[in-house]
Amino acid sequence: MSTPARKRLMRDFKRLQQDPPAGISGAPYDNNIMLWNAVIFGPDDTPWDGGTFKLTLQFSEDYPNKPPTVRFISRMFHPNIYADGSICLDILQNQWSPIYDVAAILTSIQSLLCDPNPNSPANSEAARMFSENKREYNRKVREIVEQSWTAD
Repeated sequence: MSTPARKRLMRDFKRLQQDPPAGISGAPYDNNIMLWNAVIFGPDDTPWDGGTFKLTLQFSEDYPNKPPTVRFISRMFHPNIYADGSICLDILQNQWSPIYDVAAILTSIQSLLCDPNPNSPANSEAARMFSENKREYNRKVREIVEQSWTAD
């Protein structure tokens, strides 16, 4: 069955394969176009450099009119990422627009890694540390990066 959401996701996938943005990749999971696995690589010259962070994107038949549910599977330490891996990001909530495709979602999450919003914390410890003790925050981030190499 081909629905508008599924057609759009096929187009998103084709575009992602033909012109992948730097540092992100994503693909549907086991022939299920509504569930995707994605990887975001930590941007160069940041505390996240060298990290490989896995996520899932769960789409509904309302896509692209409603955003997917996006969640990190990898362990994260970030002001805008909850303990369960869900992400506090305006374009995934109240600022969603159908013009965003999978590449735009993943690129936005990648830039959020380096540019957190400590005023809207999902992880209050990370937000406090980011604001008050950047060195300790960066040390914790480096630990997460190193764990991302060995995590399955």
